[in-house]
Amino acid sequence: MPAHANAHSSPKRPTAEPGSVVGQPVMQRIIDQRFTVSYSFPVIFTRTVFDAGNTVLLDVMARSGHAQNRVLVVVDSEVLRLNPGLSASIERYGETHKRVMRLVAPPFLMKGGENCKNDRSEVGRIHALVERHKLCRHSFIIAIGGGAVLDAVGYAAATAHRGVRLIRLPTTVLAQNDAGVGVKNGINAFGRKNFIGTFAPPFAVINDSVFLESLPARDLRAGIAEAVKVALIQDREFFDFLYRERTGLSRFIPAVMENMIFRCAELHVRHISRSGDPFESGSSRPLDFGHWIAHKLEELTGGDIRHGEAVAIGIAVDSLYSHGVGLLGDPDLHRILTLLETLGFELNHPALPRLDPEAALAEFREHLGGALSIPLLEGIGRKVDAHRIDIPLMKQCIAMLAEPVPSKGLSRG
Repeated sequence: MPAHANAHSSPKRPTAEPGSVVGQPVMQRIIDQRFTVSYSFPVIFTRTVFDAGNTVLLDVMARSGHAQNRVLVVVDSEVLRLNPGLSASIERYGETHKRVMRLVAPPFLMKGGENCKNDRSEVGRIHALVERHKLCRHSFIIAIGGGAVLDAVGYAAATAHRGVRLIRLPTTVLAQNDAGVGVKNGINAFGRKNFIGTFAPPFAVINDSVFLESLPARDLRAGIAEAVKVALIQDREFFDFLYRERTGLSRFIPAVMENMIFRCAELHVRHISRSGDPFESGSSRPLDFGHWIAHKLEELTGGDIRHGEAVAIGIAVDSLYSHGVGLLGDPDLHRILTLLETLGFELNHPALPRLDPEAALAEFREHLGGALSIPLLEGIGRKVDAHRIDIPLMKQCIAMLAEPVPSKGLSRG
C-alpha cells in the first residue's frame, strides 16, 4: 500500500525547564513526522464461491502479485453445522486450484457466536496455526462465519506478524450488510464487548448469498436491524424502500433481502471512506445509532440476545427519545416503530428493566474516547449528535416499550 512521508526537525526557542539552572536554557529538538496510507478493498457479491467454476476467490488472490498463495481457512462451527459439506467443498476447491491457493491445513473450526470472542484461547489457536504452518504477511487467512467469528479471526490475523492478509466470507445477513464489510476486529474482555481489538481493513470481502439459505429465521431477521439503522441516519429513500417492502422482508423473500443487503453494505462502506474518520479517532460515531443500549443488553443477557435484536431495541428507544426532545415528528416515529414491529422484532425484552441508562451511557462514553456523542434523529435520514442525555426522559422512553407507544405521551424530564 502506498505511503507518503514527510519528516523534518524544527528547533524551538530555548526555554528553562524545571530543575535547570536559571539563565542556562535547554534546547528542545522535535521531529514532526506525518504520513498517509491509502487503503482499498473490494466487497464482492456472488453465489457458490467454492464451486470449482467460480473464480472470484482466485481473482482476489491474484491481486497479491504471487502465483501461488499459502492459505489458512477458519470456519465458524455454527456455519459448518448448517452446511455439513462445506469443509469437503473447500478442500476440493483447494485441490482443483492448488496452483493459485495452497491450503496449508484442513479448514480449522472456531467456536461460533460470542463464545469465540469471550475465550481468548480461540485467537491463540489461530496464532499457533500461523506459526506452525509458517504463514507470513503475504499469506492469507480466509474467515468464514458470522460477525463474531469474523471479529475474532480478524483480530488474530491483524496481530500475527503485525498483519496477515485477511479475506472475509460473511455468512449471516448482519455480517454481509454491516459487520463483515467494515474495518474493525476485536474480542471481548473484562465483561465488555470489543474491549480488545484493532482497526485493520481486510484484503477483500466476498458475500456468498448461498450461505443465507441455511440460516434460521431469527438470524435472518436480526441482520435487517442494521439496514434500518443506516437508512435512518443516512438515506430516507432507503428507509422508504424498507418500509414499502416490510412484508416481503418479514418473509425473507430472497430478491428483497439481496437488495437490502447490497444497499446497506454500500452505505456502510461509503460512510467509512467518506466520513473523514474511518478508524474512529473522534467521538462522533453515527453508525453507532441505537448501539449504546444494544451493547449493554448483550452484556446483561450474556449474549443470549442477538446483536441485531438488541440494535432494534436501541433504535426504538433512541427514536422515542428523539421524539421526546422534539427532534422527531409523530409520523416518522410511527413509521419507525411500525417497521420494526412488522419485521418481527420484540421491542420489550425482559432485560430492559435491569438496564441502568446512566451507567450504560458512562460506559459508552469511555468506548467513544471520553466524550459523549449519541446520534439522534431530527428526521428520517438525518441525524444530529447529542452530547448530553436527559436521564429521566431516557428512563421514560425505555419504560414505554412495555406498552403501545401511541397510548402514552412523553414529557421532558
